[in-house]
Amino acid sequence: MILLTAITPSGPRLAIKTSAGIVILEKPQGKKSSLPVTLEEALFVPGALDRVRTFFHENLKDSAKLREWATPEEKIHLGPLFRPRNVLCIGLNYKDHAAEGGVPLPEKPVVFAKLTGCITGPDDAIVLPPDTKEVDYEAELAVVMGRRCRGVSTSDALDYVAGYTCLNDVSARDFQRGDGQWVRAKSQDTFGPMGPYLVTGEDIPDPQTLPIRCLVNGTTLQDSNTEKMIFGVRELIAFISRGITLEPGDVISTGTPHGVGFARKPPIFLKGGDEVVVEIEGIGRLSNPVKEA
Repeated sequence: MILLTAITPSGPRLAIKTSAGIVILEKPQGKKSSLPVTLEEALFVPGALDRVRTFFHENLKDSAKLREWATPEEKIHLGPLFRPRNVLCIGLNYKDHAAEGGVPLPEKPVVFAKLTGCITGPDDAIVLPPDTKEVDYEAELAVVMGRRCRGVSTSDALDYVAGYTCLNDVSARDFQRGDGQWVRAKSQDTFGPMGPYLVTGEDIPDPQTLPIRCLVNGTTLQDSNTEKMIFGVRELIAFISRGITLEPGDVISTGTPHGVGFARKPPIFLKGGDEVVVEIEGIGRLSNPVKEA
């Protein structure tokens, strides 16, 4: 399934992307629906995502029902997917990215937090703070947890995943250097565009085979594949869950490939008027304009 959040007159609503368009689940089910109203509810309430999955398989393969319920995507206002409980990010998780930064390969995952207040949605502006001149892009595969897990094995790790989405780990490089740690640099308001879709795990059987790209103003600046991660999704979930309980709705952003702005000669940093696009094959295209504060 391809899930998203549609903004309606009644507020954000859970929707499914289909071959015929977008089906907002409130429409076919009405007020008596047993389905979750929002994507947050689908993730946080036990069994809710399974009810959506059942509805999808029982109803949304019917062309007549799709014609009745679906709305063309261009007529839908896509909102932020949901507000994560935690966002855990992985630094230096592609060999080429570590090399372009001139640092040795990590022996274990480098984990840091991105404050959830920075998470925004598709087409929302990345706002450049006045105190930084070195705002960088980072295309990343984000993993959304669907079940509570602690101490899981690598072989079982993907069983706990609800799905996958795109995330742009926007970073103020001068803050990153000056602070000696990364939280402020990564957590400025609007520095966490995510979405526009959550593709559920059954449609991504192997998250280590996905082409990933970042484009700025139509020029491809990052072009890689998740197979080049140092630590794959299974390993990351197992490593983090050894001591941190992962809850439904937690997000793990799995690191960025080479091609970031600070490592280019000359460096490329974001400026007002730019458009940044993160593309992951099989998951979606996340586009955000950039503007000055």
